[in-house]
Amino acid sequence: MAELRCRKLVGEKDDHPNGEVDTQYTENADCGPEDESGSDPTVSPDLVPDRDTVPESDVQPESDTVPESDTVLESDTVLGDKVDTSTHGSEEENDKDTPPPSKRPTSRSIVLQRLVKVFFGCLAAITCGMMYAVYLSTYHERKYWFSTRQDVEREMSFQGGSAMYYYYYKYMLSAPSFERGLGELLQDNRTVSGQTINAVEQLSLYPEIITSLLYRLTRSQDVIEPVYFYIGVVFGLQAVYVTALFVSSWVMSGTWVAGMLAVAWYIINRPDTTKVDYAIPLRENWALPYFSCQVAALTGFLSNNISTTAEMFCYLLMSVTTFTFLAVWEQSHYVLFVQALVLFLLDCFDLVQPRKMTDIHKVYLTSLLAAYLLQSQKNDLLACPLLSLLIASLLARYFQRNMKMGPLVARVMKILLHLYLVFTTGITFNYVAKKLFHVSESDFTLKFLQVKFGLNTTTDFVTNLLLCQDAFLAPTQELFLRLTQASVLPFYLLVLLVCLLSTLQTIYRRLSGEPMRMNLRLEDGRIGEQPEVIYHVFHTLVFGALAMVFEGLKYLWTPYVCVFTAFGVCSPELWMTVFKWLRLRSVHPVVLALILSTAVPTIIGFSLWREYFPRVLSELSELQEFYDPDTVELMNWIRSHVSTVAVFAGSPQLLGMVKCSGLTVTSLPLYTDISFFKRSESTYQVYGMRSAEDVYKLLTAQKSSYVIIEESLCNESGPVKGCRIKDLMDYSNGHVVYDKGEMYAFSKHGRFCHEIKMNYSPYTNYFTRVFWNRSYHVYKVNSVISFQY
Repeated sequence: MAELRCRKLVGEKDDHPNGEVDTQYTENADCGPEDESGSDPTVSPDLVPDRDTVPESDVQPESDTVPESDTVLESDTVLGDKVDTSTHGSEEENDKDTPPPSKRPTSRSIVLQRLVKVFFGCLAAITCGMMYAVYLSTYHERKYWFSTRQDVEREMSFQGGSAMYYYYYKYMLSAPSFERGLGELLQDNRTVSGQTINAVEQLSLYPEIITSLLYRLTRSQDVIEPVYFYIGVVFGLQAVYVTALFVSSWVMSGTWVAGMLAVAWYIINRPDTTKVDYAIPLRENWALPYFSCQVAALTGFLSNNISTTAEMFCYLLMSVTTFTFLAVWEQSHYVLFVQALVLFLLDCFDLVQPRKMTDIHKVYLTSLLAAYLLQSQKNDLLACPLLSLLIASLLARYFQRNMKMGPLVARVMKILLHLYLVFTTGITFNYVAKKLFHVSESDFTLKFLQVKFGLNTTTDFVTNLLLCQDAFLAPTQELFLRLTQASVLPFYLLVLLVCLLSTLQTIYRRLSGEPMRMNLRLEDGRIGEQPEVIYHVFHTLVFGALAMVFEGLKYLWTPYVCVFTAFGVCSPELWMTVFKWLRLRSVHPVVLALILSTAVPTIIGFSLWREYFPRVLSELSELQEFYDPDTVELMNWIRSHVSTVAVFAGSPQLLGMVKCSGLTVTSLPLYTDISFFKRSESTYQVYGMRSAEDVYKLLTAQKSSYVIIEESLCNESGPVKGCRIKDLMDYSNGHVVYDKGEMYAFSKHGRFCHEIKMNYSPYTNYFTRVFWNRSYHVYKVNSVISFQY
């Protein structure tokens, strides 16, 4: 028979400032005299694990501590479902309440209970996602009358610039073969006049390519129209998005009720959580579902109470979704840089296991390498801040092996030195990479940020145009009012405050040398010691700070506000943390925490159901009208009267719809490509005070056949002073000067878009009007100049 060792319970008061007893197991080879039954009289028989009933993995190591109780707590988590088998009270009560070994629940019954919880949680998550997809489809049909519209009006419902992405999906389907269509897009000379571009890489057309391939492989030609298949895939991804948000909140809180509450808040705050309502083909609508899955996988991977199989599944899912996110959206590496920065801070304060941080760095590096190879060795990825941060952190960790050792002051100094090394090395590497690979857009980004934060001023048209876009403005009060009315913002601030204070306590414990506790009990009241919770605290703080500067980033922040808030109100650990601080004695804190974690979300859910469910039903029942006859008339004229080799000039948003007709354009509505903005600046000169000859030279340099002048831009009276297109052009051309609030204008030419309508020389020498209605005037750029006086 194997030799069994005895353990004694030793209580120590000196290590705790509050005088609490820290009960520990101490091993002793000689346990002293035994009674006749052969047991140690100083050790309670209930505290000695039975090898026949307790698995070896459940026996704690000899150096582990048993916090604040005479019994050992076993807490396992399977997809967020936490099973708390702890007991309370004195040893005498435990002796009375503890059933004999034969009556204790078997491991098979425990596994069955967990499987049932996981099954119903997954069923609820999938149901929420499917119902949201059905809701989006129904709402889209009601809003645009999509099934009764002609093709031109359907493409117009994609809201201008985003319609061009749908054109490439149609192009791939109309190609004789998939391979030929893909080859033509890789060497595309029919998109931008005078240029041959790799449209797949430069426009991030991987979603359209994969969707067209699926449409061909599934033989859906006889079952569903191409446009319905396209928007159906987007709505399906939104279902995945919602399901991943559900799972993230479920994993952190341990109950799928939190997932349902997160989904409810997400749908209620839809104008601030997603753009899919009015611009279906946008790259964000394709990419953010993958980022949501990556965050859900990362949340599970960071958890301490996770099995080896579940950890491997989370790691693989995180790898796949990170690579897909990088491939689908050209701005994704900036989002991942912010996420990597958050994880870097967690690693500095020793809040996550080093082994897991190493695995996460492997995911980032392999995903960047795979995306670099997929995107024809795109140099932007080699000069991205994400790669610079990863390399700098790896080098700093190699040279600072003992950073997490020593007393408090020494650790703080080492962390400060570590931060200095990482950021200086990262900035140096990023600067060298941009010079080596000739990435010039970084200079423009730095200039843009300087003007944004008031450190500099400029007359550059592109910079000022971007600063006037809604996405780059600071959020208005309406955002916070909407979130407050939906009750998510007040609860978010409370949950964030509790979790942040608990996280700061955890950071202090780490800096003081206290090791990480792998198994936490509910009554410990330490919500800030869970790595997945700490990650989301930093995540929401950093993305929230960015959203306070750029309103467009609210679509990255508000979904996780819903997730984080739902987790907080449904988490017994959070309530127990508050009661631990308040030193609650009148009512048992564990019981009260369990009650509140159930009662509060129930009350919130009932109030949301009562107030917002009728609104959702009214949205689906009301028939809305989408009517833009002038644009429809323009698009129909272009398709029926213009040659397929013609080149159109105009505003980028309008050219996105023109491109959907298959024609060549001078520019595209891409905020990520500065070269397209420079080309748009030449076209926007039609709204400035320039001569007919100057505008003619600019348009012929881009090989333009027609130019479209929009009445809305020519006679624009925008609410923001200085953000009208004609104001930006005058400021850039030096025709208008702002000095101490006064505007001074000087130019010997009138405004081009006004003067050309007069139909007199010299404008008629260079341009001929071929179409007009209330909103648009189309002029043909004469190839032969006829001088008339």
